[in-house]
Amino acid sequence: MGAVPEGTTPAGLAAQAARRALGQCGLGVQDVDGLFAASTQLPWASVTLAEELGIRPRVSDSTQVGGSSPIAHLNHARALIAAGQIEVALIAYGSTQRLVGRAAASVQEVDPYEAPYRPPLPIAAYALAASRHMHEYGTTPEQLAAVAVSARAWARAWEGTPAAWSTTPLEIADVLAAPRVCDPLGVRDCCLVTDGGGAIVVVARERARELLGPAVPEVLVLGIGEALSHRHVSSMPSLTTTAAVESGARAYAEAGLTAADVQVAQLYDAFTITPIVFLEDLGFCPKGEGGPFVASGAIAPGGALPVNTTGGGLSFQHPGMNGLPLLVEGVRQVREVGRDVSLVHGNGGAWSSQCTVLLGSGATA
Repeated sequence: MGAVPEGTTPAGLAAQAARRALGQCGLGVQDVDGLFAASTQLPWASVTLAEELGIRPRVSDSTQVGGSSPIAHLNHARALIAAGQIEVALIAYGSTQRLVGRAAASVQEVDPYEAPYRPPLPIAAYALAASRHMHEYGTTPEQLAAVAVSARAWARAWEGTPAAWSTTPLEIADVLAAPRVCDPLGVRDCCLVTDGGGAIVVVARERARELLGPAVPEVLVLGIGEALSHRHVSSMPSLTTTAAVESGARAYAEAGLTAADVQVAQLYDAFTITPIVFLEDLGFCPKGEGGPFVASGAIAPGGALPVNTTGGGLSFQHPGMNGLPLLVEGVRQVREVGRDVSLVHGNGGAWSSQCTVLLGSGATA
């Protein structure tokens, strides 16, 4: 994670993470029969990764729905496991966007209705939503800044570790004084540009117990929801409400839980407006009250709802599509911190694809 050496490849990073994840549970690459990967740099992501690992899985899936892809992959993997099609699913990701430059790593699809206006995407889509949220609900720049300050406070706890990227103190005034990028969003309202990779391994519960033994806490998939509403922001039905309303409802319904049961959340934070909107759409506060909610300190260390407990994409790492690092942290919160219910939400495109998963400890089964 961070800045990788010249010559590093996205598939190489994904493979490094994959081998480490498999090693943690006593498996090797030869045990993988379901391979899932998506990357803006690898059109044939799962096939390329299979070649890198030297394996020939029974099933591969390169579903690409942006930053929500790993959660969609998790949904597909558990269905295949339940159907008896595969036994060991590996979900992996790698990006060298900092090394090669963001323009080279993430080519934007051109919408013919938006192209004449030459919008600086993707930030223009999120700035547009932020402006509308301000207009409809009175959300302020200070409330947006509170998201960045909270993220930095979480990241500071990781200072001195190889994974931490931005750990210097950050105040509301610093965010507001930063150069504007696309009004109303400034530099500190935007995610980092880093390299990195991640991987998770998914097996049936019984297999996990055999592999890990009683000393390692299990992490269960309690419920998952997928939803999409549009591809380009000019076709977004509402600039202040996303399909997270649907993905969240589906995940909660399957798990038999509500937002009140969630003890920690990892919410995609490519820009400061996204956690505000997702807090509303996922039921943590009423629509329009996300700004006051974050400004109250509720999502910061010591708050009622810990959000993005590494610092997220704003202060910890954002390697292209940040869904898999968020998912890894969601798992860690259950396994190492001891949370019983952990929510992870991924967002792809211009608010286009939304995926939500509820992870739980054995106590929740």
